[in-house]
Amino acid sequence: MLLLPSAPPVRPDGDTHRAESDVTARRSPGPWPRPLRMSLLTVSVVLFVLCVLFRGLIPWLLQSNSTLALLWYDVLLEATLNLLTRTTRPQRLLQAVSINAVRGDPDSVLTAIDHFCKHTEWAMNVGDEKGAILDLVVIETSPSTVLELGTYCGYSSVRITRLLPPATKMITVEMNPEYAEVARQIIQHAGLLDKVCVLEGESADLIPKMADMFGIQTFDFVFLDHWKEHYLPDIRLLEDCGLLTQGSVVLADNVVCPGAPKYLDYVRSDLKYSSRFYQAHLEYTRVLDGLERQHTDHFSLLLQYVDVAAILDWSD
Repeated sequence: MLLLPSAPPVRPDGDTHRAESDVTARRSPGPWPRPLRMSLLTVSVVLFVLCVLFRGLIPWLLQSNSTLALLWYDVLLEATLNLLTRTTRPQRLLQAVSINAVRGDPDSVLTAIDHFCKHTEWAMNVGDEKGAILDLVVIETSPSTVLELGTYCGYSSVRITRLLPPATKMITVEMNPEYAEVARQIIQHAGLLDKVCVLEGESADLIPKMADMFGIQTFDFVFLDHWKEHYLPDIRLLEDCGLLTQGSVVLADNVVCPGAPKYLDYVRSDLKYSSRFYQAHLEYTRVLDGLERQHTDHFSLLLQYVDVAAILDWSD
């Protein structure tokens, strides 16, 4: 007898459809395979952790720790952005000024730079808080001859020059050619390039040449904002060249962060200077910093030549 294969049991239409769906579901890997789901989960966790770090922990640490702040802003972040954008920080700052600042308006240029440094990318300008102190000292001094050591991108040059008497011109020294070129463009955007001379080179090489180059006998106001270890040798060089005299005012930035301890020891112990410290914060952060002002006055100079101990003995 011939045996025929038995037909599958007849199911109701709904049961047959469900059975076929079950088989398909078991065979199909689904739209998100398990390895891919794990990878997506890992990426999500990493992004979440980075978000917490960048928006919470890192800003908090940077606002309170000077070493971490300088390491992050001035080394790691700048190098990363340079690599990603294929531009430099001064170039990015110049672009922000070109887009946002009104040409010929110094205050608009300063506002554009401050906004960029607060909300986009930190930069080592004197900043708005310490800039207000700088403004005060410049107004009080009303100098006819001005020297700045450390131009960077021209922020402080614009800040100082906009307050100078009409006939006063400013000399600013920058050793980095790229910084100097950006500074010229920013100063020009502010409409002040005819009042500012940007010199490229080492301060130690240029200070002895100031008298011959510009016919300047002394400087009424000097702003120090270059390498901090150069503060002391440069003020001594200014003294040796006779470029500081009665009434000269020297203002030094960043004497706390990153600090200039040898410079502070020297000027605070030298009787020819009367010193004043202005406490403030590192530009665009809450890290403690400050400026030191030295004023050479007639009384201070007189004390150099007077034997104070002898006077005290005589008075007794």
